[in-house]
Amino acid sequence: MRNIAGSGGVGDNVSTPDQIAANPPSSNQPTTTTVGGGGTGGSPQPGGKPVRSESTAGILFGIGAYGLWGLLPLYFFILMPASAVEIVANRIVWSLLFCALLITITRAWRVFGAAVKDRTVFGPLALAAVLIAINWLTYTFGVTTGHAVETSLGYFINPLVSVLLGVFVLKEKLRPLQWAAVGIGFVAVGVLTFSYGQLPWIALILAFSFGLYGFVKKRVGPKVDALTSLSVETVVLAPFAAITMVVLGATGVQTLTTLGAGHFWLLVASGVITAVPLLFFGASARRLPMTTIGLLQYFAPVLQFIVALTVFNETMTTARWIGFCVVWLALVLLTIDMLRTTRKNSVLKKQARLAAAQ
Repeated sequence: MRNIAGSGGVGDNVSTPDQIAANPPSSNQPTTTTVGGGGTGGSPQPGGKPVRSESTAGILFGIGAYGLWGLLPLYFFILMPASAVEIVANRIVWSLLFCALLITITRAWRVFGAAVKDRTVFGPLALAAVLIAINWLTYTFGVTTGHAVETSLGYFINPLVSVLLGVFVLKEKLRPLQWAAVGIGFVAVGVLTFSYGQLPWIALILAFSFGLYGFVKKRVGPKVDALTSLSVETVVLAPFAAITMVVLGATGVQTLTTLGAGHFWLLVASGVITAVPLLFFGASARRLPMTTIGLLQYFAPVLQFIVALTVFNETMTTARWIGFCVVWLALVLLTIDMLRTTRKNSVLKKQARLAAAQ
């Protein structure tokens, strides 16, 4: 899942459910490079491809990425009775094998080795791995225990978390609409706390773990590509995941080999299901402006919300509907602020180019 908030620093991050924030396609982080962001119709790029076709491809890749993330609860549902811990452990181990295959096909082992040896790359990615593991465990636990609506809430409020990170970590100054959105977000959490009878901790852990994940990845993003980043993160987590699988097997609670070939291959497929949307997202981010990515990001939690209501038949009380509507109001304000700021920056850049031409 990804996140948008505003312009400047963390507020510009676009961040994914899984996965992912805003810089070169490092795991969950795209670059903000805009291909045809100003909309030049069919004018060709240096590579020979028209901007319009590149933008269309970017949108399709983006829909593919966010669509897969949005439908992920259905995949976890069919994996039951596997526990959240077992699902995440398998997801990590099989993702590593899938990444190794892709690295071999693309002949990128030298790049991967350089990333592992570079402390300025490996250190942040190791921290990012811990954060995404917390995110995955919480998300899977929420979906498999009847809290899919709350997991979608986590990714709805993720943009607000990025704004807060910008204020408290990067010491950024917020624009009026951003302040309004943050204030409304706090009201929403209060309403939802009343509705649930406790803090919506699943949503908050998801939002903050992914927000921090995106923040960490933003620091290292320019130095590493999507495949290498994902590979390093899974290498960090794989030993713990492998030990977990062994322990689950030894204690007789694992389902990988006890529920038939179909269940076995569904768990093995978690590696592909984890990596493919991330690669789709990287391809989308290279072709689309940040504003388009920012708008596409809501596709995933909307799908998760719909699945929770229509497939899992989760209950939405009146108080919860009010809380969600307040969250959506905050997101509308953030989106308006983002679009206004982007338009203003575009006009200023155009004026600067005209002035330079004269």
